[in-house]
Amino acid sequence: MTLTIGLVAGEASGDNLAAGLMAALKSHPAMSGGIRFLGVGGPAMIAQGLEPLASIDELSVNGFKEPILRLPQLWKLYRRLASTFQQENIDAFIGIDFNVFNFLLEGRLKDSGIPTAHYVSPSVYAWRRGRTKRVARSADVIFCLFPFEPVFYADLPVRAIFVGHPLAHEITEADTKADKQQWARKQLGVAQSDVVLAMLPGSRGSEIELMLEPFLQAAEIIQARFAEQNKSVKVVIPCINPAREAQVRKGIECAPQLDIHIHQGQARLALLACDAALVKSGTSTLEAMLLKRPMVVSYRLGYWSHWIARLLVKTPYVAMPNILSNKELVPELLQDQAQPESLAQALLGELENSRSNGEYFQPFANMRKTLEEGELGLGASNTAAQGIVDLLQEKGKL
Repeated sequence: MTLTIGLVAGEASGDNLAAGLMAALKSHPAMSGGIRFLGVGGPAMIAQGLEPLASIDELSVNGFKEPILRLPQLWKLYRRLASTFQQENIDAFIGIDFNVFNFLLEGRLKDSGIPTAHYVSPSVYAWRRGRTKRVARSADVIFCLFPFEPVFYADLPVRAIFVGHPLAHEITEADTKADKQQWARKQLGVAQSDVVLAMLPGSRGSEIELMLEPFLQAAEIIQARFAEQNKSVKVVIPCINPAREAQVRKGIECAPQLDIHIHQGQARLALLACDAALVKSGTSTLEAMLLKRPMVVSYRLGYWSHWIARLLVKTPYVAMPNILSNKELVPELLQDQAQPESLAQALLGELENSRSNGEYFQPFANMRKTLEEGELGLGASNTAAQGIVDLLQEKGKL
């Protein structure tokens, strides 16, 4: 019997997550009768056989203002998708991240008797923990990327499954080796003999405005230190798009003495090439950990944003290695602590420790293994696929 699964992803990251899950479902023995995918996604999902009901571009919104301006169109799309899924009598629905829209859609479909799952738990460990109740109302199953997340759903009527993080499967142990670093430096045109500093001030304009200058000033201090040893420092700054690149190019005018290479693209190549990294808190701290790169993590907010964040944020750490280990494995210098001298000294210390301490990266390796396998030891996509199969069997669909 062919099963029909509805899926909605609203962003590129969700498109990739869903594509991995779709591939795992197609290869699962329980799905030998065939499977049909219906919904909204990007090129990766379409390549896996998704029948698109709308373009993913219809869901792509940024910031605070755009979603409000596009609310009528988004509401119309929500109603159309819900109606289509119900008319098609889908066997299950999976919302891929894109929380507000997908929770609304999941809730309506669940109320109509359709099994629902949500892939990627909101960051309830950090702030707004009350959202777990919204998840439980909307989804039968929630797939968590981190091992500490299921406990937040323990007393609620939703099954929380730690599936693992796809980045831990994507970034292999081979990516941490010297030959991959040499390859990355060739791609960037960086000398193998240089001390390479990856500088990741953020992907948003507001983040770059606040973080770029202290990062550059810290790099100047680091450069001066290595100049005493007759070593050259190369600073590599990835920029996610042309707008951010233009902003960074203007910002580096205040540091003409630094040797800076601007790379338009994702942070991965810069992290592969570097000896150490200055990183704005976020997903890049996880990438740096998986690549076994010494790092210092920092973040600055505007005054009122920082004031509000202090009231809302519940986690004692912002760097993912520290959150995962529940202790400060890597330095965090936030807000007023994010001074150039402090950033520079902390990064120099981490670089020295990583070179002199043979056990420095062992906690990184341990966490990578946990994130790669998930609670079933199968990896994120296969564990999530098993969760969907279990849900379908529980609901009498298989």
